[in-house]
Amino acid sequence: MGEAIGSTATSDAVSAFPAVLRWTPLPLLAVLLVAAMLLAAGVGAVHLAPGQTVTILFGWIGLALPIEYTAQQEAVLLAIRLPRVLLAALVGGGLAIAGATLQGVFRNPLADPGLIGVSGGAALGAVSVIVLGLRPFGLYTLPLAAFGGGLLTTLLVYRLARRGGRTEVTTLLLVGLALNALLGALTSFFTFLATDPQLRSIVFWLMGGLGTATWRALTMVAPFLLIGTLLLPRFARALNLLALGETEAGHLGVETERLRWMTITLAALATGASVAVTGIIGFVGLVTPHLLRLALGPDHRLLLPASALGGATLLVLADLVARTVVRPAELPLGIVTAAAGAPFFLYLIYRTREQQGGWG
Repeated sequence: MGEAIGSTATSDAVSAFPAVLRWTPLPLLAVLLVAAMLLAAGVGAVHLAPGQTVTILFGWIGLALPIEYTAQQEAVLLAIRLPRVLLAALVGGGLAIAGATLQGVFRNPLADPGLIGVSGGAALGAVSVIVLGLRPFGLYTLPLAAFGGGLLTTLLVYRLARRGGRTEVTTLLLVGLALNALLGALTSFFTFLATDPQLRSIVFWLMGGLGTATWRALTMVAPFLLIGTLLLPRFARALNLLALGETEAGHLGVETERLRWMTITLAALATGASVAVTGIIGFVGLVTPHLLRLALGPDHRLLLPASALGGATLLVLADLVARTVVRPAELPLGIVTAAAGAPFFLYLIYRTREQQGGWG
């Protein structure tokens, strides 16, 4: 799919690593992710050593290891911590690769999934069904409303930004900002109408968190997250060529309009699915890809899978902090990611402005 968009030309953006070492960061990031998941699975009121965690997981698939564990440890891992850790990894990877893709499409390091209205639309969808008391799909109503709101908003932003069969990036960003403001106002209006019990649900959802992670929630959103995460790297070559400029990329065989449409849709799919089960979790899609771009270079063939692994690791560790730092209470995950990401975002704005000639 991505190869049809990209050119058969061999010209790619210059990688930051020699050819032999280019792919070394990926296995290192994968090992780091596994280590973070083992750590997160073991820390809590019921402690599990890494060996016990591995033994329980191997026993789950029928392989026995000579390490002892209790029935309580097995129940806690399989019923509570494992779905939470897996969901954190999937959501973090989906948000980060969506952010890296949008930064490449817009050629702007400040772009993130919330920029095109996904988070705002998802928030409005979820808050509206909470306040109106709608439950046509039972437990699935809230995530479906959030997912549908995010996806519909993205499609609306894209439609409003199109003129004459083309989509101007500047117009797309401005439309996204305007709709985000409108969606925020509507969300605030529903919040104003909410009762006290509804307010507690709304606030928890808007702050983001994995406290409601279950196997059901995981299986519901995993296909959408995996579709976005696995398909977006197929557009890496085309994104490398797009970095040269739209005209140059077009001459090299990139269908820029089709590339933009497909990548934005996949990024919205991954982001909308994430927001549907965890609420709004900011800055993962901004911070992770930008840090990795500074470390690994601009080649999207490396940057996109690295962002997925890095974002997964970041959110697994952030969730570990959220559920342990104020134990026995649990801190909303959105607070943790915002506290870490906001200072970096300010630094990024300052650095970008300096590189473009100062503050005027």
